[in-house]
Amino acid sequence: MNADRLRERAPNANAVERIPPSRWPARTSLEGTWCVLDPVDPDRHAAMLHEGSHGSPAIEELWAYMPYGPFASLAAFRAWLGDSASGADPLFYTIVDRASGRYVGMASYLNIHPKSGSIEIGHIWFSPAVQRTRLTTESLYLMMRHAMEDLGYRRLEWKCNALNEPSRAAARRLGFRYEGIFYNHLVVKGRNRDTAWYSILDDEWASVRAMFEHWLAPENFDDGGRQKRALSALAAARQAAL
Repeated sequence: MNADRLRERAPNANAVERIPPSRWPARTSLEGTWCVLDPVDPDRHAAMLHEGSHGSPAIEELWAYMPYGPFASLAAFRAWLGDSASGADPLFYTIVDRASGRYVGMASYLNIHPKSGSIEIGHIWFSPAVQRTRLTTESLYLMMRHAMEDLGYRRLEWKCNALNEPSRAAARRLGFRYEGIFYNHLVVKGRNRDTAWYSILDDEWASVRAMFEHWLAPENFDDGGRQKRALSALAAARQAAL
């Protein structure tokens, strides 16, 4: 059962002052404690990314809600990655596990609109080896923080297939607010896609950042790396206070 609640914000027509304006994300790395996000380099990244996202029906389920994939061969994946890496929107990153040096997933900025201050995070997948770890959460937090603080955006978006409950749960866990569903929004792989929309606005970011910092703090984990308080619980408490 879907757990989203539509909590509408009050519409406004306030004057907008943005000095400096939002900036286009550069092809530079984002570094954290558990991971590094490197701009996609097909020559370096393709083989290991393909290995981590193909090989069995269970692993290839990660492509189920993507507009592409799974790929018939490494060559096909490499060709797609070359096309994706050549553009600025989406701007794709390879997610690197600091501990092992392995390439364990991808994510991107997309629908980038610096003049209006809006940017989306999407095209996200992680290999099974790192799913549900601090690395996955930190990687998305790095992108969120970079967009809102370093680049100066005032609206951060998350969109997904309305039937993709894991992605919708991730949006809630990461502090995004549900905005509703666009029905018959897209046709993906020959099927209708109704799209669920989520966002974080600039005046909400401080509380979202505090939530992440509380969860990522070393004292929130025991000696075995198990969390003491779940990010989902922190997000639910924050949502209830809105």
